Amino acid sequence: MNTKPNAQPPSPAAGMGLFERFLSLWVALAIVAGILLGQFAPSVPQTLSRFEYAQVSIPVALLIWAMIFPMMLQIDFTSILGVRRQPKGLIITTAVNWLIKPFTMFAIAWFFLMVVFAPLIPADKAREYLAGAILLGAAPCTAMVFVWSYLTRGDAAYTLVQVALNDLIMLFAFAPIVIFLLGISNIQVPWDTVILSVILYIVIPLGAGYLTRRAVIKRRGIEWFNNVFMKRLAPATPVGLIITLILLFAFQGDVIIANPLHIVLIAIPLTIQTFLIFFIAYGWSKAWKVPHNVAAPAGMIGASNFFELAVAVAISLFGLQSGAALATVVGVLVEVPVMLALVRIANTTRHHFLETK
Repeated sequence: MNTKPNAQPPSPAAGMGLFERFLSLWVALAIVAGILLGQFAPSVPQTLSRFEYAQVSIPVALLIWAMIFPMMLQIDFTSILGVRRQPKGLIITTAVNWLIKPFTMFAIAWFFLMVVFAPLIPADKAREYLAGAILLGAAPCTAMVFVWSYLTRGDAAYTLVQVALNDLIMLFAFAPIVIFLLGISNIQVPWDTVILSVILYIVIPLGAGYLTRRAVIKRRGIEWFNNVFMKRLAPATPVGLIITLILLFAFQGDVIIANPLHIVLIAIPLTIQTFLIFFIAYGWSKAWKVPHNVAAPAGMIGASNFFELAVAVAISLFGLQSGAALATVVGVLVEVPVMLALVRIANTTRHHFLETK
């Protein structure tokens, strides 16, 4: 066993940009800005609510595409050809993401929101929060996980293959899982509405990202794509996310002011779920003698969520004023501090795993 004691993992500051490093702060500021906007300039959300088609807010849809499209551009689907590189890691993370995670999220969120917190949350509102949790659980991370992998000195090739595989599986598995879990939660959503959301927020951005990536690389080369094109496009995701959250909380202001405790109550099952899924994947990796540079990102990919997609689908299915949308935003709020705690756990337990030679 080679533990390489002198090799220190990257610091969070080194691996994360300004936006990622202070994501929870930006979300908190967006909450404040949105509530103030809704309270002192209610005409703004009222005007924006008029621009809808098939219950989809056109301004919000454009913002969400701005969030998601740059992430889809990062995915190199040719990396799938290297699927045999780390078969154990791929099996673990794929199984955890699609056969375990959505269902443990449902079970934990249902238990806390519908049973433990029943005296504190009205039943109809608790059901909406549960819907948001379900959407988070069915959407594995596709972007921030590259940061978590880097911070644990993870195998970049494995991480890329797993993310690309997740995106392909998401095309076919996301809608059935969401419909099933919402159905057993007595939350009825028409199939066509879910399918429309999948087309709008997965199929179109994924297809556009793939075609754009190929065209740009063919014309200018991979170096220009990574170092110029992607850097120019990078601000679109944080700007789109923050403006979307401000608008969401402009609609949610009255709910937050009346029930600030609800944010804390929603965060509790989401945090428990994140730690549980990490330790399932990480412990499985340990049992299978997977090296740490695969075990750590395997746990991170399973634990983190594609919260941009969850927010988008919650808004599309239930509306900006829904409890489901609020629950997905709480997922954004807790993501960074919880994942950084898991990064620290992964780095301090490195010596228990085999290292690649």
